[in-house]
Amino acid sequence: MSQEKTAVSAANRTFYIETFGCQMNVHDSEKVIGTLEQQGYTRVEDEEAADLILYNTCSIRDKAEQKVFHRLNDYKKLHAQGKRFAVLGCVAQQEGEKIFERAPYVSLVSGSASYRKLPEMLVQLEQGASRITGLDDRQTEETFETEFTARSNRHRGYITIIEGCDKFCAYCVVPYTRGKERSRTSTSVLAEAQRMADAGYTEIQLLGQNVNSYRDAEGRKSFAELLAAVGEISGIQRVRFTTSHPRDFTRDIVEAIDAVPSLCDHVHLPVQSGSSRVLHLMQREYTREQYLEHISWIKAAKRPISMTTDMIMGFPGETPKDFEDTVTLAAEVQYDGIFAFKYSPRPNTPAITMADSIPEEEKSMRLQILLDRQREIQRINYARHVGQTLEVMVEGHNSARGQVIGRTSQNKTLNFTTRQPILPAPGSYLKVLVTKSLPNSLVGEAID
Repeated sequence: MSQEKTAVSAANRTFYIETFGCQMNVHDSEKVIGTLEQQGYTRVEDEEAADLILYNTCSIRDKAEQKVFHRLNDYKKLHAQGKRFAVLGCVAQQEGEKIFERAPYVSLVSGSASYRKLPEMLVQLEQGASRITGLDDRQTEETFETEFTARSNRHRGYITIIEGCDKFCAYCVVPYTRGKERSRTSTSVLAEAQRMADAGYTEIQLLGQNVNSYRDAEGRKSFAELLAAVGEISGIQRVRFTTSHPRDFTRDIVEAIDAVPSLCDHVHLPVQSGSSRVLHLMQREYTREQYLEHISWIKAAKRPISMTTDMIMGFPGETPKDFEDTVTLAAEVQYDGIFAFKYSPRPNTPAITMADSIPEEEKSMRLQILLDRQREIQRINYARHVGQTLEVMVEGHNSARGQVIGRTSQNKTLNFTTRQPILPAPGSYLKVLVTKSLPNSLVGEAID
């Protein structure tokens, strides 16, 4: 049998998986890991110890995509040792069988919509197949649900409630790689949340490319009602959700956060640009004014809600005035964090046909100006917490600094010290007095 046809040993099936990109990918990998383990594979932490090497990929930005191919190139020598490679996720769906041409040592290519077929694809792999594809078209109605999820955190867990995207923003590749929007039933979501609570999880994060675009397949609950229902499950202390789309952000989401204490006081609402003209070019289907109306709902909440966003610098046709509109929007909203990136053209998207006339140097300059302004906003915002007592969930320990790493309900990192001889365990909740602020984190002392 040729090298390409060598089957994975049934007696010693091991795998290594590396995940690139967003929280959706991280959670998808948890489900892939659970599926592989249920099929008899054992996870290892090093490529060289694995029979099967999987890369779960992201194609939101060009750098993320290129990183995957660099990784494949770095480890192609392992193919000569009989190891098999699989490319999963968005790059797999985007590039399809062209991956076999670019990296001939890859044996399996599968988009996220085909993960439910992973067990049968593994059988083909074990039988020696050298080119296996799982590439559903974007019209699939299927979601990737599995009871075999191998959650990487024992206290905080993800639940995907909606997959895919119907928005077709001009710059975004997600609708072409993740398929159309398809929601799970509220019954299945609540059942999974209950199982997690029974297993000792105290924090749940609901996920979706556009999480608030959720449409209950049973017609029982709106997104806000589902959010509240998860938050009311006994044992669940925190509920988060990401990522929201402004088009589908409704006032009742804020009302739910006000009504249910376990719903975290943090909203991530990507705006992408502060210019209505650029938003139109981006096909976002809302204006600056409409976005700010949503922000006014959040600011009118009974408890302060932290706000973060995503922004793109240098979209084709963005003028200095358009950029200034983005800067002034950030100043008006007073975000607690901005994830900002330079525009990069993505395959199949409408924006790829637009003249990308803004030089990279200009994009970089605009990005730096925005980040500098935002840093000052965050410095002021974070300083307001000094003297407050906040509840944190312990995430780990920084032994070098003698600190405990915690996270607040507003999703802010709070590093603190304690006088107790035994450090609090990850997953525990403590009250911490904030004594100092930094632009991206807080410092404090546990109230013993």
